[in-house]
Amino acid sequence: MTTERREPAPDADERTMLEGWLEYHRRTLAWKCEGLTDEQLRTASVSPSGLTLMGLVRHMAEVERSWYRRVLAAEDAGPLHYSDEDPDGDFRVTGSDTWQETLATWQAEIEAARRNAEGFPLDEMGRGKHARTGERFSLRWIHTHMIEEYARHNGHADLIRESLDGATGD
Repeated sequence: MTTERREPAPDADERTMLEGWLEYHRRTLAWKCEGLTDEQLRTASVSPSGLTLMGLVRHMAEVERSWYRRVLAAEDAGPLHYSDEDPDGDFRVTGSDTWQETLATWQAEIEAARRNAEGFPLDEMGRGKHARTGERFSLRWIHTHMIEEYARHNGHADLIRESLDGATGD
């Protein structure tokens, strides 16, 4: 199976453009993980970094959850993989973590994000506040931040994937 990715049309309106680029980057991360075993997805690329593809996907599930459920919709959605004692727990994977479970969790958070953003005005401030800063953010800001977050981590995913099996691509 090959993940389909499409860039938004160059003349799209702002919302379509933002959501199109966000979807493009979500699909890019999925594409970088395609065809690998659970063991490969749990393999760190370069010592001393412990960064793995599965860890990146777990992290992005947390980020989707935080911005679209907590900050945008003010849902009481606790962390999935981290805690106060282990704030980087989303990046830490063990031999018992599976791709099937990781992918299902990430996709569920993406679906919740889409549902919460649907019909929400771009310039309206979210109903919730950021946990650390107490600030509120517009959907426009959240979408833009998420594009940046995925783009940055997709660069990491490129390097990890290449170190695993030599596969490259944008």
